[in-house]
Amino acid sequence: MREGLLQEKLPGGKARCLTCARRCVLAPGQQGFCKTRENRKGKIFTLVYGLLSAISVNPMEKKPFYHFYPGNLALTAGTWSCNFTCPWCQNWEITKKPPDPDAGCGYVSPEEFVRLAQEQGCQGVSLSFNEPTLLLEWAVDLFPLARRVGLHTSFVTNGYLSEEALEAVVAAGLDGANVDWKGGLEAVRNFCSGDSEVVVRNSKLLWSHGVHVEITTLVIPGVNDSPEDLRLLATRIVEELGPTTPWHVTRYFPAYRFRAPPTPISTLEMAKDVGEAAGLRFVYVGNVPGHAGQNTYCPACRALLLERDGVQLVKSYLQGHVCPRCREPIPLRGQPRV
Repeated sequence: MREGLLQEKLPGGKARCLTCARRCVLAPGQQGFCKTRENRKGKIFTLVYGLLSAISVNPMEKKPFYHFYPGNLALTAGTWSCNFTCPWCQNWEITKKPPDPDAGCGYVSPEEFVRLAQEQGCQGVSLSFNEPTLLLEWAVDLFPLARRVGLHTSFVTNGYLSEEALEAVVAAGLDGANVDWKGGLEAVRNFCSGDSEVVVRNSKLLWSHGVHVEITTLVIPGVNDSPEDLRLLATRIVEELGPTTPWHVTRYFPAYRFRAPPTPISTLEMAKDVGEAAGLRFVYVGNVPGHAGQNTYCPACRALLLERDGVQLVKSYLQGHVCPRCREPIPLRGQPRV
């Protein structure tokens, strides 16, 4: 338990949580939408400071990051619960469960987590699995320690931070963010109980602060898989973040309470075509091991630059950050590590 970093005291013992864009107003004893914040005697406390549901060494490609320290490893952690209501959640075992001190990994201090990352030979630390915004206070303590010993930092997020929380994690040293664009206004409102414009705004804010941003869309039959839906998302990425922003269109499989069939691979290939037609230079097909769409090709001459096998980077043909065939600059953060 730790007092919440971002809150506003209100009359009558109430307090407003400023951690995410929901800005829940809580009476004494009441928990927020995410079940990780609670009003205790007029102050909001986080129930998940350092309370980790899982810890794992992951390649950056698994998150997915394809242009952010390719081939690096990051010690990755998540906590419990979420501030979205997605009925297809692939990590529902932890996102649909309130904080549980007796499950998962228990409490891990920021100092211990950095030490574990070094012991495991990682080059970075990452918060993922559930919504990392809920670990805000822990992240703000963790990131400066990580960067001090040369580790990069990243979020895999639904993008529903408050502006104040975004500023806090950027100031603490957030280097990269993969933001999940789940669909247009109607899809995000109906399935996630959120506002997609907040996600777009925060993606642009992160980018404007110099954070490396990649976008992921889980393409789900009947939710966001029409050419019109995908064209809208791709066009917004180009307009708000620029044409070199990587877009991962990934395959959905039935999970939790959603039973649409798995996404046809042909739909993902169509999404890739739609993204490229909209002006995106790096569109990737995800969750389809062995598909050529997981590799990085030069957008100018189509030379193979980064070859992947599933979530592993297996070969880099780059010369620095330049295509060896036509000398086209390739936007990357960090050098590939094979």
